[in-house]
This record gives sequence, structure tokens and C-alpha cells, in this order.
Amino acid sequence: MADRTFLSWPFLEPQHRDLYDRVDAWAGASLAALDGADESGAGAAGIVRRLVAAMGQAGLLATAVGGRDGALHGPLDARSLCICREVLARHAGLADFSFAMQGLGSGPISLFGTDEQKARWLPGVAQGNVISAFALSEAEAGSDVSALAMRAKPDGAQWRLDGAKTWISNAGIAKLYVVFARTGEDPGAKGLSAFIVEADTPGFSVSKVIDLIAPHPIGALAFDGVKVSRADMLGAPGDGFRIAMATLDVFRPTVGAAALGFARRALDEAVRHARTRKLFGQPLSDLQLTRAKLADMALAIDAAALLIYRAAWTKDVTGARISRESSMAKLFATEEAQKAIDSAVQIFGGLGVTRGHIAERLYREIRALRIYEGASEVQKMIIATRVLADAQT
Repeated sequence: MADRTFLSWPFLEPQHRDLYDRVDAWAGASLAALDGADESGAGAAGIVRRLVAAMGQAGLLATAVGGRDGALHGPLDARSLCICREVLARHAGLADFSFAMQGLGSGPISLFGTDEQKARWLPGVAQGNVISAFALSEAEAGSDVSALAMRAKPDGAQWRLDGAKTWISNAGIAKLYVVFARTGEDPGAKGLSAFIVEADTPGFSVSKVIDLIAPHPIGALAFDGVKVSRADMLGAPGDGFRIAMATLDVFRPTVGAAALGFARRALDEAVRHARTRKLFGQPLSDLQLTRAKLADMALAIDAAALLIYRAAWTKDVTGARISRESSMAKLFATEEAQKAIDSAVQIFGGLGVTRGHIAERLYREIRALRIYEGASEVQKMIIATRVLADAQT
């Protein structure tokens, strides 16, 4: 049984505790069948499609877009997003992925879309009828968003998009892509804009499917003269960097929350095994070295949870930019989850490196979280930049 004591912390309100119970109950009833499922290649894509539809039917995806029914009923709640991701990740990595991408992919519309754009897209995302994707990264521009090379040029009453994206989650199964391209109002980051692109738009294609150590639908996109209407731009020309960073500000703590869910599962499984496995005539849990590992895991989990829910609370309650807080939450939670899961693998011994075992699966699933939405090294740069800036005021 996962620790629930954090639900009484002052960062969270009664509705967050209710949400935890609702998501946990749904996951417990719906996700057990994922154990042992084929998650490779097309198998993962099919699972994500089914999970998105099921989450939409259960009403869970309304949280991902910020409304009771996915329409126009208020801002994204970062604490609710973190609760959902933590619970889902503890149960199944692909369930967390499916939920998270519906939020991240539609997040720029939730935060910056016009009423017409929200009304057109968010209900379908919330109902699980429309799968979404966040198309930011390029081969030479991952963490350095200012280096984006993809171009968007005015073409009469439309914009013409040319270029390529890569490492795009939900590539090939998404209907809705929020795409960032260079419109050139100013050099670097100030010359980017954001566009809504539908998957069936002429000139758009998935050029490559990428196979990861923890499979999920991800690939590269090609844009060859893709034309979108001016009504499909988010914000104004040149707003793209601000839109991307504001979206990531909200969702970076949720990456930490997913890592927290993985770490909690690792601790639960390690404790269960340590209490029942006999070694040298006594339970593994009686050995001091085992207890030291369990203590370190529990300490890291609580510290990560404090950073995650502090960042989310700050965003929800004050509305302030949380670049520093969200970077700290993502950095610490993902790095410490990696350590906690490694300890769990060690406690399981040979079982922990057996293909398909929960510890082995967690070991593969956690690794990517230290890279995407800004690698750990980039988070350190962001934190140091804020520390130095604050010292000058």
C-alpha cells in the first residue's frame, strides 16, 4: 500500500484527496491487465489509444485540460495534474504517459488559446476522442529551444510550415499537434510562434518511428509545405517561446510527480520482497544494509514530494512563474527516483534484472524522465540562473 500521509500536507486541499482516491480506484480496477502486455512498437501505440479512450470515458482527462468537461471552465490546476501523474505512474508507466501527453499536447491551447480554439479542441481531448502532441524538439534543438530551425512563413491568408521535428511523443497516433516554428520577428527565442496542426493536413507526415528502452509512441515529423490558417496560430507572432516555456512551467513538476510514482512503486515492491525473502536464515529486511537502502528510498521520496507539491502549490495559489521551483522539483525527483529504483533492483537481486519484472520495468521507465522536458543538466542551469539573478536584486 503506497504511503498516503502526504495527502494531509497543507499544499493540498480536500478536492485533491478526492481526486487521488478516484484515480487510484480507477487505476486499480483498469490497469492490472497491462502487466505482461506487449508494449513494443505498435503494441504500445495500441495500448495508448485504448488508455486515452478509457480515461476520457472515465472523466479523468478533464483534469488534463483544466475543466470539468474539457471546455472553458477554468485554468489548469498543477496539483491535480501532479496527483494524477503520481498515481498513474505508480500503477503503469504507459497510463501516466497517456494522461500526461493529453495535458502537455493541449496545454498551450488551455493556457493561450482563444475561446474558439478551446471550444474546438479541448472537449475532444478531454473525452479521449482526440489524441494530442507537443511538437517542440528538433534534431539540433532539444533543450535549447532558441535554436529551432523549422520555418513558418506567411502565405496569403495562411502560414506555410517547412522543416522537421523529432522525439515527438504520440507521433503517428495524434490528431492534434501543437507545433513551434521560426517566424523571424526577432533573433533566437523571440522569433518563434506556435501553431495548431491537424494530422491529416497535406504535406504533414511521420517520417520515422523511434524505438525506446521503455517503448511508447514517439517519432519524427516532416512538414513539406504544410498550410494552416491564421486562426490556427496560438497567441501572436513571436509568442512561441513564451507559450512553450509557460506550458513547461506547469508540466515540469508533473514529470517529477511521475518519477515519484515510480519511486513509490519501487519502495513498495522492495519492502514486500525484503519482508518475505529469507537470507542467512533471516528475513532480508532484518539486514542493516537492506534497512539503510529502504531508509534512503523513503527519505528521497518524501523530499521529492515536498518539492513537487511546493512547486505546484506556488503555481496554483500565487500564479507566479515557477521556473526555479519546477526545475528543482523535476531535477531532484527524477534523479532520486533513479537511485531508489536502482536500490530496488539490488534488493531483488537476479529477479530485478529479469526482463518483465516490475523492478526491471521501472528501471527502464525512469531513465527517460531525466532527459525529456529539459535534461537534468539544463535544470541545474535554470536553477543557477535564478539564484544568480536573485542575488543581484
